[in-house]
Amino acid sequence: MIQTKSDAIKEFHDHVSSGKADFFKHYGMDFVMGRREGPYLYDLDGDKRLINLHCNGGVFNLGHRNAELIQIVKDALDDLDIGNHHLMSRERAETARLLADLMPGDLTYTVFGVGGGEAVDLALKVARGYTHRPKIISARGGYHGHTGLALAAGDEAFRAPFGPLSPGFVQVPFLDLEALEAELDDTTAAVILETIPATLGIVIPSREYLQEVRRLCDRAGALLILDEVQTGLGRTGKLWAFEHFDVLPDMVVLGKGLSGGVYPITATVMREPLEAVFHPDPFIHISTFGGAEVGCRVARRVLEISSSTEFLGKVNQLAQEFAAGLSAIQQRQSRFFKGYRQLGCMIGLEFRDEVSGKIMTKTAYDEDLLLIYAGNDPSVCQCLPPLTLDRALVPDIMIRLENAIKAAKRLRPLAKMKMGMDGLVKRMKGEKA
Repeated sequence: MIQTKSDAIKEFHDHVSSGKADFFKHYGMDFVMGRREGPYLYDLDGDKRLINLHCNGGVFNLGHRNAELIQIVKDALDDLDIGNHHLMSRERAETARLLADLMPGDLTYTVFGVGGGEAVDLALKVARGYTHRPKIISARGGYHGHTGLALAAGDEAFRAPFGPLSPGFVQVPFLDLEALEAELDDTTAAVILETIPATLGIVIPSREYLQEVRRLCDRAGALLILDEVQTGLGRTGKLWAFEHFDVLPDMVVLGKGLSGGVYPITATVMREPLEAVFHPDPFIHISTFGGAEVGCRVARRVLEISSSTEFLGKVNQLAQEFAAGLSAIQQRQSRFFKGYRQLGCMIGLEFRDEVSGKIMTKTAYDEDLLLIYAGNDPSVCQCLPPLTLDRALVPDIMIRLENAIKAAKRLRPLAKMKMGMDGLVKRMKGEKA
């Protein structure tokens, strides 16, 4: 059994990912997860504690190792296991019924999965099966997972190393209605969008944009799928982010936070007519571990907590605290910290350029904050604090964040110089080749 941090790093390097181990060593971020509790992550040797302001994209909405959810798992194991996907299940039925009650309109059927990519794959399969059309339109720079159809709908950076684009997939810029309208035709099965694209830099659309997307889909006879894997479950101050925009999607994809951070479970929720896809053969789609019965009990409690008026009120109060702190910092550091994008506790911190956002991930780490830059817009750092964060911690977080900004501002010229030299070396090598 691994006893020390150095042993854990070596075994990770040798048997899990040498690339990740080398990356973190190079940047002095060789953190190995040890104890975790609430908003905190502790290094394996106990020497460092991080305040988690990323939450793995919303997995830990209710904090790390939420005591109530852990007890639910323990109690469930007294009489449940994962269940058998071939058979009917009371646990899945109760969880799906609760989702139907919490969704607007006739979003009344749910198929459970394990990961977000699997849930997106299923949504795209249903769209094609229901419409008998091949084309899927998604947003350039978006992210929907790393599995087959989900990967094809995501950004090129994630799929390019693995071969050509799957047929039938087209991308348009997010917020560009003209480009979307030009692509929508009678071969389009669905448009899939993140309600707020996180990997693109927490880009918050206007109410009119999503409503027009809905109208264009209706006109073309295409379905609208909203990926709420990160935005759902209270993250934006409403249970579902699409509630802010007064649109009714045909399918909603949920994941991450639905697990409570303790048992993997995802959900593809669809309008009632779409369930007809499964009528000829109800076994045409299966997921061995999808909707594990132990996980269903956790998910139900997560849904109950996340949908309560009191909980959502606290989320909005926490959002106001962050907004006030960030506004004050932005006024003092405006040349480097350009501003922030925010809907509830889904926040994008905008920095001077792509170099600055990347440096901020490191300097924030040095200030004991876990922030991660957006993969498809590195000038933005994603800030997704636990929704259960004690508001009394916000002033301390703001002090640490401003210290990180000051450090990043000092490091930026050196980083840009190094990147310039690295590029020059690469060009010289290319010329010699």
